[in-house]
Amino acid sequence: MKIERAEVIVTSPNRNFVTLKLTTDDGLSGLGDATVNGRELAVVSYLNDHVVPLLIGIDAHRIEDTWQFLYRSAYWRRGPITMAAIAAVDMALWDLKGKAAGLPVYQLLGGASRTGMMAYGHASGKELPELFDSIREHQELGYRSIRIQPGVPGLEAIYGVASNTGLAGNEGVRYDHEPAQRGALPMQEDWDTRAYLRHVPMVFEAVRAEFGPELPLLHDGHHRMTPLQAAAFGKSLEPYDLFWLEDCTPAENQEALHLVRQHTTTPLAIGEVFNTIWDFQALIKEQLIDYVRAASTHFGGISPLKKVMDYAAQYQIKSGCHGPTDISPVGFAAQLHVGLAIHNFGIQEYMQHGPRTNATFEQSMTFVDGHLHPGDRPGLGVELDVDEAGKYPYATAYLPYNRLADGTVHDW
Repeated sequence: MKIERAEVIVTSPNRNFVTLKLTTDDGLSGLGDATVNGRELAVVSYLNDHVVPLLIGIDAHRIEDTWQFLYRSAYWRRGPITMAAIAAVDMALWDLKGKAAGLPVYQLLGGASRTGMMAYGHASGKELPELFDSIREHQELGYRSIRIQPGVPGLEAIYGVASNTGLAGNEGVRYDHEPAQRGALPMQEDWDTRAYLRHVPMVFEAVRAEFGPELPLLHDGHHRMTPLQAAAFGKSLEPYDLFWLEDCTPAENQEALHLVRQHTTTPLAIGEVFNTIWDFQALIKEQLIDYVRAASTHFGGISPLKKVMDYAAQYQIKSGCHGPTDISPVGFAAQLHVGLAIHNFGIQEYMQHGPRTNATFEQSMTFVDGHLHPGDRPGLGVELDVDEAGKYPYATAYLPYNRLADGTVHDW
């Protein structure tokens, strides 16, 4: 089964997506996701100029060999652009292998370990009434686990709140589902860590009082705290029994997690910005995290995602894969197949794509009673409507950034 054609397709139905389509000499086609939010064209160039020429004529069944070739032959390894390009190839090859075998990819990974995967949605609000309404709306949609992202008094627009303003070019799209603003420059937001640390525990106290102790609640700190702040914050949230606290401190400073662990038993989830299994090596071995947040798209695809989760299983660490709308339906399906197969699945982030995206990517995935399933179509279960994709050309878009009150740029 030889690769005969490789195409890089860029489309922007509700946001920009980069999709690799591989076609074999016997007419099968496979898809891979190469989207890097706000830097999409860098991956397009990497694929078109440096990877696609290497794929023509290779044996599509040799997934591991191709992955190692693309990773090691470049010499300059890792990084989101390189790994997203490799991820697209890896996903597309698994898609092809599944179609050739007549089986969904999860069957090739060892078969299902569960009937469905618990998903969490994103509730948010600038004030408590808006937040409570958002929680109820997500429960009505079927979510059984919910991430809580409140506004902070005195801050106009912050990460994760759906009703944020200033979204020119993204009208009709929830800000927390797609914060990347279409336009020539990124949007500036404001930040005050001390105000955040004071306010958020009071929000969780109110949420628990309103919705009770059984609802699993999550929260994303989005890399904005110092190690000491993160340790104190995790401790302050212990009475509210969080499912996890995500990205409490910048992930690059992995030693910081020792300090956080010493001061709080709040479970920790980290890794959406990581690109390889080596980024997790110490965090897993030293048991500094409880959930692996790797995204198949930024992590090199299905093959390394399965490997890192097998490694994490030795330490009772579970999966919690990154799953907002900057992961295309193709990349999301790849994560679902891995999640269904591994024993140590934890939870799956699930932001629902917009109608134009769902018309562009036909999906076999289901979401029933709070649980996801990738479906039983051969391969990944996603097909790209090329004609529909052609209706939505690339649009320049950037994620926002933060400045403190004195003008200092801060982690968003």
